[in-house]
Amino acid sequence: MRMYDMIDKKKYGKEMSKEEIAFVINGYVADEIPDYQMSAWLMAVYYQGMTDDELVYMTDCMAKSGDMVDLSAIDGIKVDKNSTGGVGDKTTLVVAPLVAACGGRVAKMSGRGLGFTGGTIDKLESIPGLMTAMKEEKFFEIVNRLGVAVMGQSANIAPADKKSMHFVM
Repeated sequence: MRMYDMIDKKKYGKEMSKEEIAFVINGYVADEIPDYQMSAWLMAVYYQGMTDDELVYMTDCMAKSGDMVDLSAIDGIKVDKNSTGGVGDKTTLVVAPLVAACGGRVAKMSGRGLGFTGGTIDKLESIPGLMTAMKEEKFFEIVNRLGVAVMGQSANIAPADKKSMHFVM
């Protein structure tokens, strides 16, 4: 496979296979696909869209691009919210406690160094005594007890997601 062919296929609105999506995502994470080609592919995706299957394949591939966290130690219904970025942190600190108050279990992993404003974790760490780095077992215990916890994402969890943030900023 060649990235040029993936760009061309998307440019003309054709559906990509699971293997083709994996080629794009894994190749980009491995630095085998340069930013300019990924930018061209993303522009084609922007204009042509993606099918539901393509979105599922891409999400799965991005999630599996690094370590995965097994949340089975958390009781009940586990939920998360993700953001497309922007200035603020307007939702995590409001939505997560609201969902927890309604019985959901919010096991939130937030990023660092996201653009000029920093990530949610960067801001939370400015509060003296607030802990955002913890072992998984402690994180699970807090979510089970309180219904919500926010911790910093490690570099090994979904590196495709972190790398893709370059295009959002």
